[in-house]
Amino acid sequence: MKYKTMIILGLMLVAAALLLTACGAPEPTKPAPVLEENEEAAPVVQEPCPTAEPCPEVAASPVDEVPYAEAWASSPHADAESEAFVHWNEDDPAVVSEGCAKCHSTPGYIDFIGADGSEAGVVNVAPPVGTTVTCAACHNEGTQAMTSVVFPSGVEVTDLGDEARCMQCHQGRSSKVQVDEAVSSLADLDTPSEELSFINIHYYATAATMYGSIAHGGYEYDGKMYDTKFDHVEGIDTCVGCHDSHSLEIKIDQCQACHSGVSSAEDLANVRMEGSLVDFDGDGDMEEGIAGEIETLQEMTLQAIQAYASEVAGTAIAYNQASHPYFFVDTNANGQSDEDEATRENAYISWTGRLLKAAYNYQTSLKDPGAYAHGGKYMIQLLYDSIEDLNTQLSTPVDLAQAHRIDNGHFAGSEEAFRHWDGEGFRVPADCAKCHSATGLPMFLEEASHARDGVTGIVVGQPAGNGFACETCHNDVSTFSRFTVNEVKFNSGAVVSFGEASDSNLCLSCHQGRESTVSVQRAITTAGVDDDTVSEALTFRNPHYFATGATLFGNDAKGAFQYEGKEYAGRFLHVEPMDSCVECHDTHELEVKVAACGGCHQGANSEETLNTIRLSSTEDFDGDGDAAEGIAGEIESLHEMLYEAIQTYAADQGNPLQYDGHRYPYFLADPNGNNQVDEGEGGFASWTPRLLKAAYNYQWVEKDPGAFAHNGTYIMQVLYDSLEDLGADVSGMTRPAVPSSEAP
Repeated sequence: MKYKTMIILGLMLVAAALLLTACGAPEPTKPAPVLEENEEAAPVVQEPCPTAEPCPEVAASPVDEVPYAEAWASSPHADAESEAFVHWNEDDPAVVSEGCAKCHSTPGYIDFIGADGSEAGVVNVAPPVGTTVTCAACHNEGTQAMTSVVFPSGVEVTDLGDEARCMQCHQGRSSKVQVDEAVSSLADLDTPSEELSFINIHYYATAATMYGSIAHGGYEYDGKMYDTKFDHVEGIDTCVGCHDSHSLEIKIDQCQACHSGVSSAEDLANVRMEGSLVDFDGDGDMEEGIAGEIETLQEMTLQAIQAYASEVAGTAIAYNQASHPYFFVDTNANGQSDEDEATRENAYISWTGRLLKAAYNYQTSLKDPGAYAHGGKYMIQLLYDSIEDLNTQLSTPVDLAQAHRIDNGHFAGSEEAFRHWDGEGFRVPADCAKCHSATGLPMFLEEASHARDGVTGIVVGQPAGNGFACETCHNDVSTFSRFTVNEVKFNSGAVVSFGEASDSNLCLSCHQGRESTVSVQRAITTAGVDDDTVSEALTFRNPHYFATGATLFGNDAKGAFQYEGKEYAGRFLHVEPMDSCVECHDTHELEVKVAACGGCHQGANSEETLNTIRLSSTEDFDGDGDAAEGIAGEIESLHEMLYEAIQTYAADQGNPLQYDGHRYPYFLADPNGNNQVDEGEGGFASWTPRLLKAAYNYQWVEKDPGAFAHNGTYIMQVLYDSLEDLGADVSGMTRPAVPSSEAP
């Protein structure tokens, strides 16, 4: 504030001086003329001075009218005595270094963004000490036009609003990139190196936490996936949306709209929403806030760091959050950084690459005290992975058996279902966005409500998120009412429903698969070849994952491939009120309501024991001689036999194949027939119509692990028919009959 005030007062003084000169000073005497030789000077006539006009009144100082001055004056940005602004006062010369000036002085910030006419993106001149972050830092022509920020990782985040001003500084000074560069030349990750020193992300790197794996602020382990930007509810998902931009205080009144029991900033540490459904730290407390989960994982991370330092690096380590460089040699091995140990001379130097990565993440978690709100799951992932990596070298690993890195289904933001498109600009394409983005389903339902048939919606590409949000299924987050869906159109063209306005219809909107009998038959017809002729026009048709709705509705949806001339079971009608998605599964955790099953199914007290359920049927469907095993066991055997039949058929055609459920396109060429993926072997391409139908059905069952419960009769019919069509011996098997209530 002093910086701007001095400028304003200076301009006022200049203006006042000009006014006084203009209206109060006498007119200067005219200079004497230059005389030629022998010329006499003419007498000088002095004209009378005109009467001075009265000076206009000078307006009151505009400094008295600066908006939000009081709020700013009480903020950390105005604390002229804090270390953030006095650290360089004793230096000679007394200037804020170029590497720090951007965020620790107003002139430095203005210099960095190029608002002073200098090159943007760098501090050109080290400014003098004595300024804080004043009005001029954020209110100038440079910040008015600012819409992007470059993070230490080199990643530029664009299309920003006023939060870009905050993010220039609150992003940290290091990232995964700098850590990787430091360890890249090491011969191994577990030998101390004199080339290594601690890498500090710096303080309050909140934007790096919030943008997660977009910014790569934390150390992200290779082969792992991480949450991206934490998307809070719209309007409260930016720095200035959650914090007062002048006082920096959290807008608690906005939090209270959704979070009960929040009356202060401290209460936010207790917040835990329906999208955090696992015990991340494994302490058995599922009621604590996300802040509590992170705190325990921090303790576990430090435990792993100290165990590794002593056992592998060979030098005990201690941490002191208030003393640079934070990690010190624990000379007395008491696990604490004592006062005489927390000195620069005693800085820890026995760094290995593995230890440095974990220490960097530990520091990252501590230097953003609001990490639980800015990007809690991203921070949990960083800490969990740090412990897991250190554990690989410990004789007694830190126990992660009860801890969780990944949340349940719809909220597992670090999983492939939501991270598949990170390499494509973090944007989910239109044909995937309905079910793989937080905003796709609401758009689909809105468009469907205006469609002629009332069920056909349209979705355009959507930003990738961290799983579903409350707004994905709830059209009002103040009352948590759900979107109303009366009926759902499936890929086959069939329109089905659990009943008008049933909440389970929302589930059907996605859990229906992306292929059907209709689409597979269309591809075969287009190829125009007989059942056993290879066609280049045929490719594997993937039904997609968890097409449980189509399984449940069976013949009504025609999701699996149904062979011509065969009869198939329709919707599986379980006993009421356990005959729909939300009645059998928790709507948030997605877990089966096992307690409800035990009422009828003796011994069904866990998800595993559900596999043993078998009702009154006495037929030996799979022909293995066991007519008492659960329906899941019957399906498992039929499924295994189908794979054998598929391999036999393909080999007889001269085109061996194998299946890998984790590698797209799942069916892979195996020219040497060794059932292994060798170098150079890729997707299977020698499809005949007969092989395609069977492989499609095999994948259908593989990707619906609960098929035995969703519609066991339908699934066994599909598997039996696939085996029979491939020419497998089905003489000892029994094809389930269509239930009498559905028979023609």
